[in-house]
Amino acid sequence: MAELSMREFKKIVRQTMETLPEDLRPYLDNLVVDVADEPDHDLLLAAGLTEEEIKAGESLLGLFEPVELGGMMTDGLLESELQHRLWIFKKPHEEEFKDPVQLRTEVRKTVIHELAHHFGWSDRDLERFDATPDPFADGNTFPPRTGLD
Repeated sequence: MAELSMREFKKIVRQTMETLPEDLRPYLDNLVVDVADEPDHDLLLAAGLTEEEIKAGESLLGLFEPVELGGMMTDGLLESELQHRLWIFKKPHEEEFKDPVQLRTEVRKTVIHELAHHFGWSDRDLERFDATPDPFADGNTFPPRTGLD
Protein backbone atom coordinates (compact mmCIF):
# COMPACT_ATOMS: atom_id res chain seq x y z
CA MET A 1 0.00 0.00 0.00
CA ALA A 2 1.29 3.45 -0.86
CA GLU A 3 1.71 5.84 2.05
CA LEU A 4 -1.39 7.93 2.70
CA SER A 5 -1.17 11.67 2.73
CA MET A 6 -1.92 13.27 6.09
CA ARG A 7 -5.10 14.66 4.52
CA GLU A 8 -6.26 11.15 3.52
CA PHE A 9 -5.42 9.74 6.95
CA LYS A 10 -7.28 12.56 8.72
CA LYS A 11 -10.28 11.82 6.52
CA ILE A 12 -10.29 8.21 7.76
CA VAL A 13 -10.15 9.41 11.36
CA ARG A 14 -12.91 11.99 10.75
CA GLN A 15 -15.13 9.32 9.14
CA THR A 16 -14.48 7.07 12.11
CA MET A 17 -15.58 9.77 14.55
CA GLU A 18 -18.69 10.52 12.46
CA THR A 19 -19.75 6.86 12.50
CA LEU A 20 -19.34 6.15 16.20
CA PRO A 21 -22.45 4.71 17.84
CA GLU A 22 -25.05 7.34 18.70
CA ASP A 23 -24.98 6.42 22.38
CA LEU A 24 -21.38 7.72 22.61
CA ARG A 25 -22.06 11.14 21.09
CA PRO A 26 -23.23 12.90 24.30
CA TYR A 27 -19.86 12.07 25.89
CA LEU A 28 -17.73 13.51 23.08
CA ASP A 29 -18.56 17.20 23.47
CA ASN A 30 -15.36 17.97 25.36
CA LEU A 31 -13.05 15.83 23.21
CA VAL A 32 -10.39 17.10 20.83
CA VAL A 33 -9.12 14.63 18.24
CA ASP A 34 -5.56 15.21 17.05
CA VAL A 35 -3.81 13.31 14.29
CA ALA A 36 -0.02 13.29 14.13
CA ASP A 37 2.60 11.41 12.16
CA GLU A 38 3.89 9.75 15.31
CA PRO A 39 4.12 10.37 19.03
CA ASP A 40 7.06 12.41 20.25
CA HIS A 41 9.49 11.11 22.87
CA ASP A 42 7.81 12.93 25.77
CA LEU A 43 4.38 11.58 24.84
CA LEU A 44 5.76 8.02 24.68
CA LEU A 45 7.24 8.44 28.15
CA ALA A 46 4.00 9.96 29.47
CA ALA A 47 2.12 6.95 28.09
CA GLY A 48 4.30 4.64 30.19
CA LEU A 49 6.85 3.38 27.70
CA THR A 50 10.38 2.99 29.04
CA GLU A 51 13.51 4.38 27.41
CA GLU A 52 14.45 0.81 26.45
CA GLU A 53 11.09 0.21 24.75
CA ILE A 54 11.37 3.50 22.87
CA LYS A 55 14.92 2.69 21.72
CA ALA A 56 13.67 -0.72 20.54
CA GLY A 57 11.15 1.04 18.29
CA GLU A 58 7.96 0.63 20.36
CA SER A 59 5.34 3.21 19.56
CA LEU A 60 1.64 3.95 19.96
CA LEU A 61 -1.26 3.72 17.55
CA GLY A 62 -3.26 6.13 19.67
CA LEU A 63 -3.53 7.68 23.09
CA PHE A 64 -6.36 9.10 25.19
CA GLU A 65 -5.23 12.00 27.39
CA PRO A 66 -7.88 12.76 30.00
CA VAL A 67 -8.06 16.17 31.57
CA GLU A 68 -6.63 15.97 35.07
CA LEU A 69 -9.01 17.78 37.38
CA GLY A 70 -8.11 19.01 40.82
CA GLY A 71 -11.63 20.21 41.50
CA MET A 72 -14.66 21.58 39.73
CA MET A 73 -12.68 24.47 38.30
CA THR A 74 -9.18 24.49 36.86
CA ASP A 75 -7.53 27.76 35.85
CA GLY A 76 -10.94 29.47 35.82
CA LEU A 77 -12.56 26.91 33.49
CA LEU A 78 -15.51 24.75 34.40
CA GLU A 79 -15.02 21.00 34.11
CA SER A 80 -17.39 20.87 31.11
CA GLU A 81 -15.23 23.45 29.27
CA LEU A 82 -12.03 21.39 29.57
CA GLN A 83 -10.99 19.28 26.63
CA HIS A 84 -9.90 15.65 26.72
CA ARG A 85 -7.51 14.78 23.90
CA LEU A 86 -7.54 11.72 21.66
CA TRP A 87 -4.36 11.20 19.62
CA ILE A 88 -4.27 8.97 16.53
CA PHE A 89 -0.85 8.34 14.96
CA LYS A 90 -0.44 7.83 11.21
CA LYS A 91 2.99 6.21 10.77
CA PRO A 92 2.55 3.41 13.32
CA HIS A 93 -0.75 2.47 11.67
CA GLU A 94 0.79 2.45 8.20
CA GLU A 95 3.79 0.43 9.35
CA GLU A 96 1.67 -2.21 11.04
CA PHE A 97 -1.30 -2.46 8.65
CA LYS A 98 -0.39 -2.58 4.96
CA ASP A 99 -3.82 -3.58 3.62
CA PRO A 100 -6.05 -0.49 3.09
CA VAL A 101 -9.19 -2.21 4.38
CA GLN A 102 -7.40 -3.48 7.47
CA LEU A 103 -5.86 -0.02 8.01
CA ARG A 104 -9.34 1.56 8.12
CA THR A 105 -10.59 -1.13 10.51
CA GLU A 106 -7.57 -0.69 12.77
CA VAL A 107 -7.92 3.10 12.87
CA ARG A 108 -11.52 2.62 14.00
CA LYS A 109 -10.44 0.03 16.55
CA THR A 110 -7.79 2.42 17.87
CA VAL A 111 -10.30 5.24 18.27
CA ILE A 112 -12.73 2.95 20.12
CA HIS A 113 -9.95 1.42 22.23
CA GLU A 114 -8.69 4.82 23.35
CA LEU A 115 -12.19 6.14 24.06
CA ALA A 116 -12.92 2.97 26.01
CA HIS A 117 -10.38 4.03 28.62
CA HIS A 118 -12.55 7.09 29.24
CA PHE A 119 -15.73 4.98 29.50
CA GLY A 120 -14.27 2.53 31.99
CA TRP A 121 -13.96 -0.63 29.90
CA SER A 122 -12.06 -3.34 31.73
CA ASP A 123 -8.73 -4.67 30.47
CA ARG A 124 -10.55 -7.91 29.68
CA ASP A 125 -13.07 -6.07 27.48
CA LEU A 126 -10.26 -4.29 25.64
CA GLU A 127 -8.28 -7.51 25.11
CA ARG A 128 -11.33 -9.18 23.56
CA PHE A 129 -12.08 -6.11 21.46
CA ASP A 130 -8.48 -5.81 20.20
CA ALA A 131 -8.32 -9.54 19.40
CA THR A 132 -11.41 -9.39 17.18
CA PRO A 133 -10.34 -8.91 13.52
CA ASP A 134 -13.44 -6.84 12.72
CA PRO A 135 -15.41 -6.00 15.85
CA PHE A 136 -17.79 -3.91 13.74
CA ALA A 137 -19.06 -6.80 11.63
CA ASP A 138 -22.69 -7.85 11.99
CA GLY A 139 -23.34 -9.94 15.06
CA ASN A 140 -20.55 -8.49 17.20
CA THR A 141 -21.70 -6.57 20.25
CA PHE A 142 -20.56 -3.10 21.15
CA PRO A 143 -19.02 -3.01 23.64
CA PRO A 144 -17.99 -6.65 23.72
CA ARG A 145 -19.70 -8.77 26.35
CA THR A 146 -17.42 -10.38 28.94
CA GLY A 147 -20.04 -12.73 30.29
CA LEU A 148 -19.88 -10.84 33.58
CA ASP A 149 -22.61 -8.28 32.81
